[in-house]
Amino acid sequence: MNSQATFQPPLDYDPYKLGSNRKQRGAGIGGGGHGHSGGEATGHGEGGPASPRVIVGYGFWIFLLSDIIMFSAFFAAYAVLDTRTANGPTGHDLFDLRRVAVETSCLLASSFTCGMSSVASDARSRLWTEVALLLTGLLGLAFLLLELQEFSDMIRQGAGPQRSAFLSAFFALVGCHGLHVFAGLLWLGTMMAQVWVKGFRPHIVHRLLCFNLFWHALDIIWVALFTVVYLIGSGS
Repeated sequence: MNSQATFQPPLDYDPYKLGSNRKQRGAGIGGGGHGHSGGEATGHGEGGPASPRVIVGYGFWIFLLSDIIMFSAFFAAYAVLDTRTANGPTGHDLFDLRRVAVETSCLLASSFTCGMSSVASDARSRLWTEVALLLTGLLGLAFLLLELQEFSDMIRQGAGPQRSAFLSAFFALVGCHGLHVFAGLLWLGTMMAQVWVKGFRPHIVHRLLCFNLFWHALDIIWVALFTVVYLIGSGS
């Protein structure tokens, strides 16, 4: 009498987890069937539906890519309008590189503390996760206040976004990044409250991972913005 073995995975088994290996399925009737052994799920149904971690991560990467495409459009507009100053002030006249350097230092330091929060959350240390997130928020807030101070000084000098096409593109690009930082700070505060109240539940850990991806993406965009807008603009 022939019987077909059935593989019953453990409850916490995730075939899509990096480094996991699928156990060998039972052979076909009479030993002539075709089984699958080792490796990841092939994507043809053997592994079942994707886990929430995979779905959330995939969807958030799509969001980040769409955000980068949007910033690419702002960068392209700025590159085209960089010289359209309408006989008004240029970046060389307006940009204070010392202040921008402090802004950049704050944001890059916040990226480090954000990474430390991820390490602490992996270790399931609620205290150090909260401390790292708090430092990230304070550094991000310092960056945002310096940026608002820069905008205020420029507008006070008559170099607002309506002065020229160059300034319109500048305020649109830098302001869009600032709005993302502000949204990130709101998100960070929400995550701190959720970690404090609910701890490290799986969906909380997923959200922390997404926040880390978002914050690091903002840092990468700022490095490009600092180079293209401020460094090149100050020297032109």
